[in-house]
Amino acid sequence: MANREELVIIRGARSGDAAAQLALGKLYLFGGASLPQNVPTALHWLCRAATQGVDEAWQLIGAHIPCEVAQGARTQALPWYELAAQGQVPGAALVLAQLRASDPCPAVVAPEPALAQHEVLSGEPAEPGAHAGHAADASLDAWRTLASEANPDPGEVLRLRTLAAQNGDRDAQLALGLDLARMNSEGDRVQSSRGAVNFKRALRWLAQAGEQGLADAWFAMSRIYIRPEFSQRSASEAQACLERAADMGHSGAQLECGIHAWRARRGAEDNDVRAVYWLQKAAAQGSSEAQQALDRICPLPPSSGWADPLLPLLTRDLLSSQPLLAARIELAAMFRLTRAEALLLDVKAADQGHCLVVDIRASYGRSKRRLVLVRTAAERQKLDRMVRLFEQVGAEVEGNYRQRLYRLKSWLGADLMAAA
Repeated sequence: MANREELVIIRGARSGDAAAQLALGKLYLFGGASLPQNVPTALHWLCRAATQGVDEAWQLIGAHIPCEVAQGARTQALPWYELAAQGQVPGAALVLAQLRASDPCPAVVAPEPALAQHEVLSGEPAEPGAHAGHAADASLDAWRTLASEANPDPGEVLRLRTLAAQNGDRDAQLALGLDLARMNSEGDRVQSSRGAVNFKRALRWLAQAGEQGLADAWFAMSRIYIRPEFSQRSASEAQACLERAADMGHSGAQLECGIHAWRARRGAEDNDVRAVYWLQKAAAQGSSEAQQALDRICPLPPSSGWADPLLPLLTRDLLSSQPLLAARIELAAMFRLTRAEALLLDVKAADQGHCLVVDIRASYGRSKRRLVLVRTAAERQKLDRMVRLFEQVGAEVEGNYRQRLYRLKSWLGADLMAAA
């Protein structure tokens, strides 16, 4: 799981910061302090940085991303290999030639209707003529209108949808990709009388729709990459597409990312933090399955705890003389920590933004690692204040567990300590 510095980069990248996207791409490309090397994910973030004008991003793509990885994200990667080849980046020209030779993309321009018909009938992309007809522009919405009729002509719907897709209509690109893959938006198989599945062409159209912001397209691509009958089946590509869909707000992808991370927690302990992150996202969109999973992983805390009666005793004098002790009591009351957890928790390391990792096993062998959700904005604000407080001091200031416990007992007194 990412460390605190890497988490800052991840949040910046997701918010659209080009420098953070470049930094995250380099972390995944070469491996970070805590992040594993993941070249497909590196390509995703470098492409996003390159789109925002970061030259180093396309230079890294051209120099370090091999053809077999670029093939799975060909549509978004191809322009950067072209730019890198023009800039004489070592290796870029070779990968560009391999990509062009293996699977040429259809030009996303306004083709003549006859050319769209050629692709529908032949299954191959057509070369556009010198002049595109005005009828192509008019077709952008025509396929929706025709498809909504009671008994539409399937052939005409397909022709108009293909024409609209070639003109850049993202909904048409998604629909065409799903049709070629013979699946619906949930990834389930559907029956069709229009020939065999063509996953390769489906991925081309879905990638174009995904690059225009359709999360459903990335989710559909993830379903294709895990199909056993697909010759280019790739679990890593499937996961990269799934995470892109999740990043764009696809509830089903968020749920699946969360469940996958939770099942993989034995391979990497901090996968539970990642699981909770995605499950919270899906639950916020109304996923009952995600909420049920969250309730199992992070049960609701008890209604009262040992620190509750102590909150009224946190006077101004105590807050001034023992600010760290007072903060730990507040934490215990807010997140229902045990006394040992409250006194030993490394607050800065525990804060993961959306949850607290409560893990004091190194100092208190009888404890167990657990996660506590940060459920409200008020909790988030209080926790931010406490993190800033603990960032100003070192652990040696508080001493070991025995010293911290003695300080608590001295402040409380015997009677209150027994009650607590």
